[in-house]
Amino acid sequence: MKLTELKLQNFRGYKNEISVTFEDLTVLVGRNDAGKSTLLDALNVFFNDAPIEKDDACVHGDASNVRITCVFSDLPKEIVLDEQHTTSLQKEYLVRQDGQLEICRVFNCTLAKGKQSAIFTKAYHPTAVGCADLMTLKIKDLKSRATQREVNLEGVNQTIKTALRQAIWLQTDNVGLADAEVDLSAETGKTAWDQIQLHLPVYALFKSDRTSTDQDEEAQDPMKAAIKETLKGHESQLNTIIDQVKAELERVAKKTVEKIQEMSPELAKTLNPQVKNKNWDSLFSVSLSGDDGISINKRGSGTRRLVLINFFRAKAEDASTTKKTGTIYAVEEPETSQHPNHQLMLLDAFHDLTSQGQCQVILTTHTPTLARKVDRRFLRMIRLDAGHPNVFYGKDDATLESIKATLGVLADHDVKVFLGVEGKWDIEFLKRISKLINSNDPTVPDLERAEASGKLLFIPLGGSSMELWANRIAGLDRPEFYVTDRDNAPPANPKYFDHHTDWNARNNCTAYCTNKRELENYLHPDCIRAIEPSFPPTIADFDDVPLMLAEALHSADANAPAWDTVTIEKRKQKASRAKRRLNTECADKMTLQLLSQSDPNGEISSWLKAMGSKLV
Repeated sequence: MKLTELKLQNFRGYKNEISVTFEDLTVLVGRNDAGKSTLLDALNVFFNDAPIEKDDACVHGDASNVRITCVFSDLPKEIVLDEQHTTSLQKEYLVRQDGQLEICRVFNCTLAKGKQSAIFTKAYHPTAVGCADLMTLKIKDLKSRATQREVNLEGVNQTIKTALRQAIWLQTDNVGLADAEVDLSAETGKTAWDQIQLHLPVYALFKSDRTSTDQDEEAQDPMKAAIKETLKGHESQLNTIIDQVKAELERVAKKTVEKIQEMSPELAKTLNPQVKNKNWDSLFSVSLSGDDGISINKRGSGTRRLVLINFFRAKAEDASTTKKTGTIYAVEEPETSQHPNHQLMLLDAFHDLTSQGQCQVILTTHTPTLARKVDRRFLRMIRLDAGHPNVFYGKDDATLESIKATLGVLADHDVKVFLGVEGKWDIEFLKRISKLINSNDPTVPDLERAEASGKLLFIPLGGSSMELWANRIAGLDRPEFYVTDRDNAPPANPKYFDHHTDWNARNNCTAYCTNKRELENYLHPDCIRAIEPSFPPTIADFDDVPLMLAEALHSADANAPAWDTVTIEKRKQKASRAKRRLNTECADKMTLQLLSQSDPNGEISSWLKAMGSKLV
C-alpha cells in the first residue's frame, strides 16, 4: 500500500482540516515551527500508535475531535474477513469512488493521555435502508436481515458473513451508493481494520537531533527500523505460528481447568484461561558498538547521522536484489551534522530506493543543497499564514519563489559551471564516464569531484527544474552547458531543438545534443550483457535501450508472463528501473576501449573537455 495523502484536523497547529499529498519522494520545506515535524509525528501516531497527549490537541480547536486521516493507493487484491474466505476492500465497499482507501482515526485528547474514540473509512458505500449497516451485523443478524428482505440464499454459505453480505447487496435493486463513514471499531469492521493493518507500510521516523529522550534515542537507531521492516515481511508466517501456539496453550489451559473442576468446582468457576503474547520486535535487538562497547546511540550526533546515511545506502543497494515493498522512511533534516557531500550521498540513496519502487521517503530540510536536487513536483512548502499552517506545492510558480526566498537559490558561492541535463540518470552516466576518461586524460574533468568541490552545479531540466532553481542563470555570470538527448532520428529535428536554439544564442552558454537517441545508446552492449546475457549483442543508434533491457530482464524470469501480455504502463515502469541499472551498474563496467567503440567520434569527450576548460 502506498500513502498518497494525509489530512489533519485539530492536531497541534492544524485547527482546520488541511491536506498534503505524497509522492514516492516528498520534501517538506519551511521555516522553523511552520508545522513540518507535526506532519511526520501525526503519521507516527497513525501507523505506530505513538503516544498522543492532551498537548497534541490544537489549543484553538476541539480537543475531543482530533483527526488523523491517511489515504492509500496500491491496495491488496484480497483480504480475509471470515475464516479463510477471501474477499476484497472493493467488494466490501470500503474504498472511495476513485478506488483509494481513506482511513480516519479520531482521538479524544481532553484528558492527560489521548485515546482513540473512533476509526472509520470514508468510502463509496451502500446507504439504502437495510444495506448500510451490514458490516456491523453478526451472523444471526445477517441471516435475519436476508430473510426480512426476501434474499434468496440458495447456494450461499450461511456460515460466512462475507457471503451473506454479498447476497444481500447483490439482490438489492439500488443499494444507494454514496460517500459514507464505515465504522472499523466493531464486528466485521474491526476485522477489516485488522486485515488492513497487515498491509500497511512500515513507518520509520528518524527525528532530528534535539533534547534526548528514550523515544528519540530509539528513533535515532536505524537498526530498530531494520528489525521492524524485516518482521513485517514475515508477518503472515509469524501470525500463523502465534495462532498455532495460542490454540495449543488454550487447549492445555482449558483442560487444566476441567481437571480442577473435578476436584474443586468453586475454584474452577473463578478461572478463565487467557493467553497473551509479546510483540515480535521485542524479541530482537541489533546494536552497533565499537571495541569500547559504547553503543551508537551514546555517540555524537554526527556519528549517529553517519550511521543513518549508510543504513539507507545499504538499503538502496539491497533493494536492487529484493522485491520487498511497503516502507515509509521519514527523515527530519538529514543534513544535520553532515558534510554536503554526505548529504548528496544520502539523497542519491533515497532516489535509488524510490526509483526501484521499494519504499516512500519523506524529508524535511532547511538546506538548498537537498531541495534543489529534486523535481519541483516533490516539494511541499509549509508556511504560516495569520498563524495557521498551510501547504503549498512546488509545481506552482508562486510557491517556487517562496521556497527560493526561504532556502536561498544558491548556497554555493564557488560555482564555476552550470550543467543542465534531462534527469538524474543522465547525471549518473556523465559522472561515471567523466571519471573513466579523466583517469587517462586530465583535461577531461571528473564531474563527481567537481560537484563535490562546489565548482559544478547540475541542473536536472525535467519537470521545469531550470526555472526552479536557475530562473535567470545568465544573470549570475557563470558558464552554462546543456546536454540533452536527440530522441528523434534524422531527418527530424531533435526533441529540444527550440531550447537549443535559445540556449546557444545566450552569451557564455553552450548546448549539446546527442547524435544518438539518448545517452544510454553510448553504452557498449558487452557492459549490458554482463548483467543480462540475453540482451542483444548490438545496439543501433536509435534503439530504445532501457526498454530492450527491461524486456530482456523480464523474459529471463521463468515465472513472468509473456512480454507481449505486459501492459504499456508496466513496460514503462520496468524500463524506468532498467534505466537506473544502465546508468549505474552498466556504466561502471565501461572501459576506455569499449567507449572508443560505442562513441568512435568522441562526442562525450569533446563536451567534457569544453566544460573542463571553464572549471579550471
